[in-house]
Amino acid sequence: MDLSALALLVEILDAGNLSEAARRLRMSRANVSYHLAQLERSVGAQLVRRTTRRAEPTEIGLRLYAHGRRIQNELLAARESVSSLGDELRGQVRLSVPSGYGQLVMSDWLLDFKRRYPGIVLNVMFENRVDDLLRDEVDFAIRVMPEPPAALVARELGVVRYVACASRAYAAAHALPTQLADLAGAPVITASVVGKQLRVSAYAEGEREELLLEPTLISENFVFLRQAILAGLGIGLVPDYVVQPDIASGEVVTALDALQLSIFGTRMFMLYMPNRHHTRAASTFIDFILARAKEEGRRP
Repeated sequence: MDLSALALLVEILDAGNLSEAARRLRMSRANVSYHLAQLERSVGAQLVRRTTRRAEPTEIGLRLYAHGRRIQNELLAARESVSSLGDELRGQVRLSVPSGYGQLVMSDWLLDFKRRYPGIVLNVMFENRVDDLLRDEVDFAIRVMPEPPAALVARELGVVRYVACASRAYAAAHALPTQLADLAGAPVITASVVGKQLRVSAYAEGEREELLLEPTLISENFVFLRQAILAGLGIGLVPDYVVQPDIASGEVVTALDALQLSIFGTRMFMLYMPNRHHTRAASTFIDFILARAKEEGRRP
């Protein structure tokens, strides 16, 4: 079997459709389609089901894809091993992090990583998208969720603890909630996901209750949410790392402490594709982030 044809199959399935594969390979779509048809003819079976929007592998196509991906990974590893002899660690790590956790927790980790490995290009995107986590321009995504997607490798970084909190001035002027239902009429400050209803779940002694929220101040910028909480504009529902220094100083007080609160999930994961080759730079990054999460006490 022609290895270039196998590589073409991998590219088509990674791209998701023939048009995108053609763009990446700098070929015409007709040329890609022709070479795929030739490969299928040599194998004697259909490898890809074409629709107007997607290219999905058949069972035998998926098997050949796995073989092709492994061959590509081995070639990449061999090429990297030869090119890096005697050199400092080089490469690129492309990372997507949540805006709040990325800014308030991971920024110091990432800067330390860059100081330690100056030859690695670190490309960091701060975003909260939950769909299509791992696009082609991203090697890793850090996300808060109840359970990770089954199709991705997930390395747990730790637990996310939400707090209901308010400034000391707000608490002096208003009654703080004593039960979850009290949040229904309160000026709530929190983040949300576009297009999704915002619900808060609360767990206590094996019991679970849920409340549909209607916040009065919403933002994806957790630094801004912290400022709004400190300004006394309402009750914040945010991860504890957003206001930890303010709680320690007494500027922010908490409520509903007996409840375990959750909005987007209570676990933080590093996600990446199972079949994607990890360069030395990427493998080093994984080990570094897992070690820092453990040092910070967030990783179990």
